[in-house]
Amino acid sequence: MRGPHNIWRLIRTGATLERTGAMSVVMDALDAPKPLRIVARTLVWPFRWIGIKGDQNMPPVTRALTALGPAYIKFGQVLSTRPDVVGTDLATQLRVLQDKLPPFDVETAKQAVQDELGVSVDEVFSEFSEPVAAASIAQVHKARLAETGREVAVKVLRPGIERAFRKDVDAFYFAADVIEFLSPASRRLRPRDVIEHFDGVVAGELDLRLESASASEFAANTAQDEGFQVPDVVWDLSARRVMTLGWAEGVSLGDNDALDAAGHNRHALGSRVLTLFLNHALRDGYFHADMHQGNLKVAANGDIIAYDFGIMGHIDEYTRRVYAEILFGFIQRDYQRVAEVHFEAGYVPSTQDVDEFARALRAVGEPIFGMDATRISMGRLLSYLFEVTERFGMETRTELILLQRTMVVVEGVSRSLDPEVNIWDVAKPVVGDYIKKSLGPRALGRDLFKTARVMARFGPRLPGLVENILIQQATKTEETRRRAWPWIVLSGLGGLIVGAGAAAAAFLVF
Repeated sequence: MRGPHNIWRLIRTGATLERTGAMSVVMDALDAPKPLRIVARTLVWPFRWIGIKGDQNMPPVTRALTALGPAYIKFGQVLSTRPDVVGTDLATQLRVLQDKLPPFDVETAKQAVQDELGVSVDEVFSEFSEPVAAASIAQVHKARLAETGREVAVKVLRPGIERAFRKDVDAFYFAADVIEFLSPASRRLRPRDVIEHFDGVVAGELDLRLESASASEFAANTAQDEGFQVPDVVWDLSARRVMTLGWAEGVSLGDNDALDAAGHNRHALGSRVLTLFLNHALRDGYFHADMHQGNLKVAANGDIIAYDFGIMGHIDEYTRRVYAEILFGFIQRDYQRVAEVHFEAGYVPSTQDVDEFARALRAVGEPIFGMDATRISMGRLLSYLFEVTERFGMETRTELILLQRTMVVVEGVSRSLDPEVNIWDVAKPVVGDYIKKSLGPRALGRDLFKTARVMARFGPRLPGLVENILIQQATKTEETRRRAWPWIVLSGLGGLIVGAGAAAAAFLVF
């Protein structure tokens, strides 16, 4: 489908961007070269009249994307997580993009549930409400299970949404190819990779089984977190186009008046939402990456409830350890150690000067620490840090940009609850505790035990590996065989090393 027939769709997109005033904003954000600007304006100007006007009360870019429909709204939301591509200012504008559309009728939703689950809605649910929330991809209904009387939330995909998204995503790929052809300089932003990332995000959200799995994993990880709840998945009533969760009753975390009326402590809530996020990111390496007020409620008992698990972030264990050390180093204002961690992890090329890098990091940290407590931001710190590391040759890491973007959102939620929340005071014990658990002797023992367990799986194959090496060496020169013998000896001793490692690790851990 990715061919010239997408041209008309793209012309209408360009016409809408031009008509809403978003075209120049986008070109500036992408630092587009003059030839690309001229081509874009020349192509779309004659068609400006077919562009969608949109809501004139919105900023240009959000106005244009909202007018263009669900796929563009979702694309804007994904781009808000990529300031490395669209720039910090535009990413901030896109962050407020509202994912709300008019709902489809309840009878259509019931039919979709019946088609997907293979049972009549009236058999399963004694009650099934009108839509209580409607977004670009799906809408939610409140229902009651006929068998138990339990209240649940039923999420249903919009009719035909998969086909509609596929058409627009195909046009996005075509646009990326055109941009790379017309502007070789744009290739540093890797437009096609950005579209592939978006395609992957959307593919996950269009299969509610994957969101159900995300909700289930997140719930298992956080089951022991005090003051936090994740609705459980009703698996027998969930499928590709339908997801059923326990109903989350509570006050929106964005409604301060309602929180005050219910007697909730907003300072405690602000500190807790930040603590929870840091624990999920560092301890679990799996965090809610869309943790704004619209996806958080406060239960009557004061627990924070999270829902909508379409966008989740993942960080591997090694990266978590590295960035915990970096954050802790900044908290301690030990810029030399922060610089050394970057070099040890290979994030900054060894050809760079570590002392010069440490001085650059000091220029990042000191102005932030000089701010009033109410203005200190870890999200801003990470943003500045990425700018500096990029200048020293560090490649962009998408998962860390998502972490930084989510950190900014969570800090915003925390400060909206209580502007006096001191981000560093909240973060220091969480990061410090993670450092102790992940970098101490017990952590070393666990690492050795895991390594020994992996190596042990190859134990039965070691004789065969040694035999293969010997056969290969038999056909080579004497000099080559002489160089290979150390490796043969090491392979032969592998079993002994595995056993010793496992014993040592077991001793340290237990």
